[in-house]
Amino acid sequence: QVQLVESGGGLVQPGGSLSLSCVASGWDIFRFNAMGWYRQCPGKERELVAAISTGGTTNYADSGKGRFTISISRDSAKNTVYLQMNSLKPEDTAVYYCNLGRWSTYYEGMNYWGKGTLVTVSS
Repeated sequence: QVQLVESGGGLVQPGGSLSLSCVASGWDIFRFNAMGWYRQCPGKERELVAAISTGGTTNYADSGKGRFTISISRDSAKNTVYLQMNSLKPEDTAVYYCNLGRWSTYYEGMNYWGKGTLVTVSS
């Protein structure tokens, strides 16, 4: 079974920074060669924020380009994906979800999700 556990959410002022992390574990996680971060803003659908392949190829939604950085680390037992968010704006307020997926020419998220971590950007 696959387990995804996010951490790092919280309250931050506009212009501030926050770092999220997600640990993916389980015997078959290595069937997947990529991970991503999605978010769901209040009243909106879930959207892809950033994705990364295990080879280091990255993709960012326009909303996060230049402000967000995704990275990944791996060991024999788990994958850990990070999302460094800088210059945060109130519109970045959302529940952020970690996702396991595959990367061919683009990121394809599979139906493996964490429970989410809330990020609130407010003064």
